[in-house]
Amino acid sequence: MRFDAQIENPDSPNRVLLVCEHASNLFPDAFGTLDLSTEAQAAHVAWDIGALALARALSARLDATLVHAPVSRLIYDLNRAPHHPGAMPTQSEVYDIPGNHGLTASARQTRVNAIYVPFHDALRQLVVSRLAAGVVPVLVSVHSFTPVYHGAERALDFGAIHDGSDALARGILNGVAGLRAALNEPYSAADGVTHLLRLHALPYDLPHAMLEIRNDLIADDTGVATIADRLAPAIAAAVGAL
Repeated sequence: MRFDAQIENPDSPNRVLLVCEHASNLFPDAFGTLDLSTEAQAAHVAWDIGALALARALSARLDATLVHAPVSRLIYDLNRAPHHPGAMPTQSEVYDIPGNHGLTASARQTRVNAIYVPFHDALRQLVVSRLAAGVVPVLVSVHSFTPVYHGAERALDFGAIHDGSDALARGILNGVAGLRAALNEPYSAADGVTHLLRLHALPYDLPHAMLEIRNDLIADDTGVATIADRLAPAIAAAVGAL
């Protein structure tokens, strides 16, 4: 049983390699719904709302390859290591995740083999193939965040996170206008959210950034297009300045 990474525009000549680890809220029959309500399965806890649509819009504007997750992050969070408690969380924000309580070592290994390993193998193959061809990829992961977190409103529209060199993240921030933006907000590497960057960018010293967009700004097609029109030129300019 495998749930392979979804890859779009794989032969793009652009250096930018877009990744969306929390793209899907699919709960395959093999794992079930984890005893979650329909409301919980559609909520931000199960995926990054709007992130895949935005990543696709950026892919189209930049002519960039996009790699995205095939299943809900509650089944396996692809931005967490296999031993991390958040990889198959029993609690996420205010939601209890009943189907993740009491997982056996065998059940955890099944999810790792079916979801984590194929995804990261596919992404690593894209990275090393480009390096071998003399092209240094620029890794950009696309996420969204909730306007309110544990009852507190976030005074932020957009954040760029790095782990290692901050050149790309700062460059993107400097190129974005009209948004309340900050470096290493609403999360930072210290919060343990840069597993993917540590696996695929840092070992090869690749330029990288993790983009976080407030999810109500990308909740519909108009919002996605507006944000993509602001971010795509900023990403292109930041890459060009490296």
